[in-house]
Amino acid sequence: MPVHPEIKKILDFVPKSDTKPKIIPESHRKMFDAPVLPVEQRVQVYSVEERSIATTEADIPVRIYTPKEADSYPILMYFHGGAFMSGNLESHDEVVRPICMESGYKVVSVGYRLAPEHPFPAALVDSYNVTKWATEHKDELKWDGKNLAIAGDSSGGNLVAAVSLMARDKKEFTITKQVLFYPSLDLDFSEFRYPSLVENGKGYFVESEQLAEINSFYLLGNVDTDNPLVSPIREENLENLPAALVITAEYDPFRDEGELFAENLKNCGVSVEVKRYEGVTHGFLGKFTHLDEYKDVYKRTADFLAR
Repeated sequence: MPVHPEIKKILDFVPKSDTKPKIIPESHRKMFDAPVLPVEQRVQVYSVEERSIATTEADIPVRIYTPKEADSYPILMYFHGGAFMSGNLESHDEVVRPICMESGYKVVSVGYRLAPEHPFPAALVDSYNVTKWATEHKDELKWDGKNLAIAGDSSGGNLVAAVSLMARDKKEFTITKQVLFYPSLDLDFSEFRYPSLVENGKGYFVESEQLAEINSFYLLGNVDTDNPLVSPIREENLENLPAALVITAEYDPFRDEGELFAENLKNCGVSVEVKRYEGVTHGFLGKFTHLDEYKDVYKRTADFLAR
């Protein structure tokens, strides 16, 4: 279907230029990290707690969302998007709140270290370590001890897939569900091997020609993009991974790799649900979920987590 009319209005407002400015992380953060809604207009939750988690690598800020008073809770860890160099607890607050309230999960949003100050594997190590911390503080979090899900958008979806692989192989804890919102799963942009990188590569907020530069901040030091912890789509053995919900967007350069990863999971015997939202672009969580066509994404996520 065509781009949703309300989204097209915004796309038409974005200045068009054949010359793309150099990516400067500080400038990217100022633009990306601004929340859309003021806090009083966001979904209200029972409680929100700010914490700092001491790990072997660093102290990692987290924001813990509790949906209601209860004796125990399923836990969901959330890894925000932002190309590994932007995003924080506040930028994704309006995304995490409805996930918490729709699902009934206690959500721990992770403020992992950002590139280029902290390149690969810092974000991955932090996401894994804070998830491990949650399992080791069962009584403090009132975790039910059974349900441990992880979710993330864009680069956060990359971290979801990589943490799932690490957890399977290290066997320090068990993840029960993984949710990937329009994930970036292949960080090798030496060629555009997915049709959506060409079809949706220009004029839909994310520009394919800039992806190599954007991800270069995370990949400092000649990181091997064939490493499945960098590009999870390169992992051939996807057996014994948690059931997955993969959400893609029609007008997203990352659409095809997300859907291919879902197919690869299915072929390895993993239970997978895939949903492509039509007429929408990358990054639609929070920004466009007020539109009727996309507002069910949180309920869909909650239904998946409940099964």
